[in-house]
Amino acid sequence: MPPTTTPPHTASRRSADPSAVARLEARLPELVADIETLVTAESPTADRAAVARCADLVAELGTRLTGLAPERLETAGRPQLRWRFGAGDGVLLLGHLDTVWPVGSLATHPFGVTDGRLTGPGCFDMKAGLVQLFHALATLDDLDGVTVLVTSDEETGSADSRALIEAEARRTRAVLVLEAAEDGALKTERKGASLYDLAITGRAAHAGLEPERGINATTELARQVLALAALADPDAGTTVTPTVATAGTTRNTVPDTALLRIDVRARTAAEQQRVDTALHGLAPTLKGAALALSGGPDRPPLPAASSAGLFARAQRLNDALGLGPLRGAAVGGGSDGNITAGVGTPTLDGLGAVGGGAHADHEHVIVAELPRRAALLAALVDELRGRPA
Repeated sequence: MPPTTTPPHTASRRSADPSAVARLEARLPELVADIETLVTAESPTADRAAVARCADLVAELGTRLTGLAPERLETAGRPQLRWRFGAGDGVLLLGHLDTVWPVGSLATHPFGVTDGRLTGPGCFDMKAGLVQLFHALATLDDLDGVTVLVTSDEETGSADSRALIEAEARRTRAVLVLEAAEDGALKTERKGASLYDLAITGRAAHAGLEPERGINATTELARQVLALAALADPDAGTTVTPTVATAGTTRNTVPDTALLRIDVRARTAAEQQRVDTALHGLAPTLKGAALALSGGPDRPPLPAASSAGLFARAQRLNDALGLGPLRGAAVGGGSDGNITAGVGTPTLDGLGAVGGGAHADHEHVIVAELPRRAALLAALVDELRGRPA
């Protein structure tokens, strides 16, 4: 088992050793078996009992493969698992054990491996990534400087774990996020996300007898949707998307209330702020109607500048391992990597499983890529754990 207190720089480094891939390929049956254990422990974010059961299994996995039991940190009644090797201030490995799949999904999406594709609810996002993480660490002689944090509420926005994530990111020099990699591309840039609710108040009236006495909240909602569309800036990569809309009570009543939910994505903090200011400046178009906006910026952007140095290292190490070209991708979806980049810590995302179909019926992992991506992760950790990012 790796020692936990060896001073940095004393262990031999295998960062560019192609034999690391072969060592992890020899572990492939164990990798797949460990993924099955986690995938069959269903863990939708809202089911805290199910999440706790899965956390127990992740803790057992990490303890078996690293020789160190995690600290179990409770935030708002949720389990968050932290392994800290030595000072743990060199590199933070960040993942989550919760999924979007409700308990019972195994009945329609059973775990399986067919033609080199591993399937099952949550396999790609991101239980295979957790297994890769611990098997990668198990191949290293020295883990001093490494911290691992596995949270349980990422899929619903990390409200309970956010402060913990920020604190761990601030005390480390680099963050590697084990989110999945669509077609193998690392996430070098993520848009920031802002979430809003726009409540509209009008006045009810009979739609047949005296509609003119009402203030139609649905009409006001429609006009606000058009105003929102004008706030988007496709050239800057800014999207302003009305999502859920509700209004009215009965067919023959002028609706007196409406609710509109809004999703905003932006590549820069400046764009995020521009849209926020504009949304707070919305005014009703119908006389007597009222608007009430709640929400705001949720996750800051993960800019390309935050990942550039780490991505260059990953490309070099990937090439040295004989794994071929490594691509990066800018995406609109958010992760906890947005949070760590937001506190100023260099962050590289997408180091988990290679595959596709997150949150969808075709969710899958490419089995042959499991040891290859784990070898890259091990090389990055070994290089970063005691050195500046």
